[in-house]
Amino acid sequence: MVAFVVVLLCSNLIGVHKVSFINLPFYGEYIYGAGVLFFPISYLFGDVLTEVYGYARSRKVIWAGFGALIFASLMASAVIYLPAAKTMSAEQQQAINLIFGQTPRIVLASVSAFWVGEFVNSFILAKLKILTSGKFLWLRTIGSTVFGEAADSAIFYPIAFFGVWSNEQLISVLIGNYFIKVLWEVFATPFTYLFVDFLKKAEQEDFYDRDTDFNPFSLEPLRENGKK
Repeated sequence: MVAFVVVLLCSNLIGVHKVSFINLPFYGEYIYGAGVLFFPISYLFGDVLTEVYGYARSRKVIWAGFGALIFASLMASAVIYLPAAKTMSAEQQQAINLIFGQTPRIVLASVSAFWVGEFVNSFILAKLKILTSGKFLWLRTIGSTVFGEAADSAIFYPIAFFGVWSNEQLISVLIGNYFIKVLWEVFATPFTYLFVDFLKKAEQEDFYDRDTDFNPFSLEPLRENGKK
């Protein structure tokens, strides 16, 4: 849970402000947020949590991440509006405002997209685990990411940038960043296998969500009868 929340907060802090450009063959200049390089790690953690411990535990971690995002946004706003120290120069204050300043649209887009995307990712993985009888881990992790990141991207970019970017640029960045995130999951698959195998053996846990209530708001207690 700690690692999940740390990655989530860092990717959101970095991704909003650091924007990079690359030139792609047959495409030209392409813009992407640096957070796209780190945010998919949260999906990797989400996959591992659901695969090993089940949807109910993953649900608790997702809510913890959701709360952490809101808290971080409130603290960032406090930093911006609190009076600056007399020893701080105007340039330093401007730099702090640049780093911590997030528009309400960005905050709303981030927390909404995260909440929906992570729950979709966890739900798909849990269901696929039952359908495949625990086989084909690569299919479950990549397949869940395909749907989870699609939901995340479809929510985040329109809320954050509609009317700020042209429609063409918004769609271009949405699609491009989506494929980068999915490819990240594909490349990380060998490490996912190692991590999952290690945890299953160390924890003696391999949960199947056969009787799980998949309502994101459910307060259902953790079950012990989902093991294989």
